[in-house]
Amino acid sequence: MATVEAVATTGTQTPTISSRYAGDMSYELERYLNIRSAYGASFGPDGERLSFLLDTTGTSQVWTIADPQEWPQQRTFYDERVTFASWSPERPELIFGMDDGGNERAQLYRLDAETGEIENVTAMPDAKHRWGGWSHDGEQFAFASNRRDEAVFDIYVQDRDATGDAAKLVYEGDGWLSLAGWSPDDSRLLVSQAYSNFDQDLYVLDLETEEIEHLTPHEGDVRYSSASWAPDGDGLYLVTDEGDADTLYLAYMDLEGGELETVTRGEGWNVDGIALDDETGRFVYSRNVEGYTELTVGEFDADEPTEFERFPEPDLPGGVSGGISFDPAADRFALSTTGDTVNTNVFVVDVESGEAKRWTRAPTAGIPPETFDESDLVHVESFDELEVPGFLTLPDGYEAGNTPVVVDIHGGPESQRRPSFSSVKQYFLDRGYAYFEPNVRGSAGYGADYAALDDVEKRMDSVADIEACVEWLQDHPAIDPDRIAAKGGSYGGFMVLAALTEYPHLWAAGIDVVGIANFVTFLENTGDWRRELREAEYGSLEADREFLEDISPINNVERIEAPLFVLHGENDPRVPVGEAEQIADQAAKQGVPVRKLIFEDEGHGFSKLENRIEAYTEIADFLDEHV
Repeated sequence: MATVEAVATTGTQTPTISSRYAGDMSYELERYLNIRSAYGASFGPDGERLSFLLDTTGTSQVWTIADPQEWPQQRTFYDERVTFASWSPERPELIFGMDDGGNERAQLYRLDAETGEIENVTAMPDAKHRWGGWSHDGEQFAFASNRRDEAVFDIYVQDRDATGDAAKLVYEGDGWLSLAGWSPDDSRLLVSQAYSNFDQDLYVLDLETEEIEHLTPHEGDVRYSSASWAPDGDGLYLVTDEGDADTLYLAYMDLEGGELETVTRGEGWNVDGIALDDETGRFVYSRNVEGYTELTVGEFDADEPTEFERFPEPDLPGGVSGGISFDPAADRFALSTTGDTVNTNVFVVDVESGEAKRWTRAPTAGIPPETFDESDLVHVESFDELEVPGFLTLPDGYEAGNTPVVVDIHGGPESQRRPSFSSVKQYFLDRGYAYFEPNVRGSAGYGADYAALDDVEKRMDSVADIEACVEWLQDHPAIDPDRIAAKGGSYGGFMVLAALTEYPHLWAAGIDVVGIANFVTFLENTGDWRRELREAEYGSLEADREFLEDISPINNVERIEAPLFVLHGENDPRVPVGEAEQIADQAAKQGVPVRKLIFEDEGHGFSKLENRIEAYTEIADFLDEHV
């Protein structure tokens, strides 16, 4: 359900894109939004079955499959999306997670794969539950939750057949805790604490004594992430930028001495993470090169933990891969892969040969994949000579100098736009729009220094990068400089609003999806568990309130000239819906043509197919009218 409101009326309509490009259009929006994605694979305990998430019903549900590209079996049937599924290592059962209406207070459910019976094993709807993995014997599972105090996460262990409040509280936390897995002998848990996206710590929790050991004392911001137990339980593999590194590298930590040894460097790019089988030492690690994934497959030497045998790299379509899951013998691993022209599917790779087989066939709604358009990686020089990377996609048959463009700005801000498949992007390309996706300063993937260039008082420098990108687009021979629209979600929504207030003359229209309009009210009203993490990036209410007020688009709303469309979910726990209400109302009072669309059953984004169809139909109409 959604409520839509034209907060201010619009003027004379301009010719629509659909009328200009009607002869070239083949498919309606609903067809594009019915292009499916299969991902989140997990091998069953016998290695013969694979579970994965597939959104055929309109929201992601659990499916299983036993052979490549056979007809899969649907296992869950909810209106709400399932966020993950993980097989027990010993029994034909899975744990999966699901929230209610996008509120992100995920509950854990146990699915018996033989009987189909499903049981809510946490049943505490007011609390978040963050999955921490099965014990190796399959008798227990662990999770982090804010049951005790909404602002902090504690660590719990629960018997596989227990429900509700039966979980044992094994450690009381004081911040944002998550789990990285059980030790090989199931006696310890690896715990991560995040202070920001660029500063973490690792701990080992002894489950018998309930004592915790701090492994990574440090000063300043240091990342310790993607940690995995070594097979002997005496060490860890992780990615970090400890020392003078700007990008993440793969390292080994001996738990007795606590020292880090470098396994491999990313040669100027991040090692994004490692998936490791803690029985065999077989692994897959990924390197993020300008947004494209490079995989390395190997097996660690049991005696020399920084040495490894390298296996052939799999040949996968697309260019962006992740979500590794080994089978029980670690002879194969499953992963999902995607690309500009490749919708997301699950492949299974033979470790030693590198042979990759496609296991799922998520459909493209009858739209031929060869009609999808591929992006080009470009670099734009900003105001201070910084090179800003981005992906530009031009529609087939574009008319030189007459092509409108959507500048789609990612959220985060510690995120990265990568050349992965987007049905929405392909729809607008089919309608004759170009699409530009910048990775402005502050984006992840380009090193810690690049990511820090927008911190607190430097926030508006990233908005200036958008100005540079638009000026570059205006000079591009394909683009109509008078038909450039800004679109973004979450923090990207803030970027849209800030770009409209800082550089109003550049824009034909703006689309703000679940965006931040006022940093003060956002920080005051966001989920208690998130506030400290967000203040580390944006600045604190106590120390930086005046600055936060100064850069908030709501306080500069009188500068907006372009028509504005604001979309939001009523249940958003990250960016409360009040952000949408205040910017839409204030912009309308300034005489700006404003449209507002609020979904009553969504949170931070739109997960239900019928809502996505409504939202993007309205967005398409809005762009046709104003761009």
